Amino acid sequence: MQAAPKIAPFMPPRRILMGPGPSDVYPEVLLAQSRPTVGHLDPLFVAMMDELKSLLQYAFQTQNEMTLAVSAPGSAGMETCFVNLVEPGEKVVVCRNGVFGERMRQNVERCGGVAVVVDFPWGAPVDPDVVEGVLKLNPDAKFLAFVHAETSTGALSDAKTLCALAREHGCLSIVDAVTSLGGVELRVDEWGIDAIYSGSQKCLSCVPGLSPVSFSPRAVEKLKSRKTQVQSWFLDQTLVMGYWSGGGKRAYHHTAPVNALYALHESLRLLAEEGLENAWARHQNMHQLLKAGLEKLGLGFVVDEAYRLPQLNAVYIPEGVDDAAVRSSLLGRYNLEIGAGLGDLAGKAWRIGLMGYGARAENVALCLRALEEALA
Repeated sequence: MQAAPKIAPFMPPRRILMGPGPSDVYPEVLLAQSRPTVGHLDPLFVAMMDELKSLLQYAFQTQNEMTLAVSAPGSAGMETCFVNLVEPGEKVVVCRNGVFGERMRQNVERCGGVAVVVDFPWGAPVDPDVVEGVLKLNPDAKFLAFVHAETSTGALSDAKTLCALAREHGCLSIVDAVTSLGGVELRVDEWGIDAIYSGSQKCLSCVPGLSPVSFSPRAVEKLKSRKTQVQSWFLDQTLVMGYWSGGGKRAYHHTAPVNALYALHESLRLLAEEGLENAWARHQNMHQLLKAGLEKLGLGFVVDEAYRLPQLNAVYIPEGVDDAAVRSSLLGRYNLEIGAGLGDLAGKAWRIGLMGYGARAENVALCLRALEEALA
């Protein structure tokens, strides 16, 4: 018999997470996750799921009945929206202004759809005028897909205008809100968003591993009228509906991540307690504090101020500065994590997160002091 490995318990240090995610988790959320596990069909747990659904509807600002948390991270939320809605041969206009727009394209093609890609510069938002022109050239398009808050660059796009264009041209909208939910204004029903997904580990300051999603009645109708079977059994929402439907007996689909859902319930409860508009204002206020300090250090932003995410600050690395050495110094001396650049910005930018519980004045002060020391 193979000998058992002798491994000590894993005891991570207390990091301050100011990268692109995960963010610092609320202490109350960590405590919630440690509560006793119950069965995923236990009546008490089912009642908590109903509360969780109403909290998600509040966070998304929607009355969509099909609003739930996918038992997997935000990338699975993305795939959930595409595999359930896009059928082989259907045309999807995909806006690409960073890493996650490109992932949308890949999802479309894996579903057998036809991706019409509209490219924008890294650090720029999606331009509605350009999108409108592409929609006019593609009257047979069924969907418009775009990233509301592009995590790879820190750019915020105008979801309200883009979703209005989608409806005007007979398309369903698919929106990535992984980094925007809880951090900036987002109104699913008012803006006419059809399918939207997010992640638990960004501005909700929950543990990673869950993806809130919501489907409009139009999207649900599209799902129910599919001519082909959803290619993913696990993500097929026609099967999951019976587990997340309100009240009554739940149909077993999979073993839900019980304790992680406790954590999401608590993080959304804290968001509701603070109030959405207050949370949006707090992220903006902390961004202004950080912005003033970064500019004093001579660091320039990747994104123009009008389109800049308060919760994800991408700044150019000064010439001659060793990217990895600075990030390593911050981690080693201050237990402070900031993010490296992705894609076109790899080695050229840092991504500094101010998300959820991490959007606090003491975190801003620590980050600025640590950067000043490292750059000196």
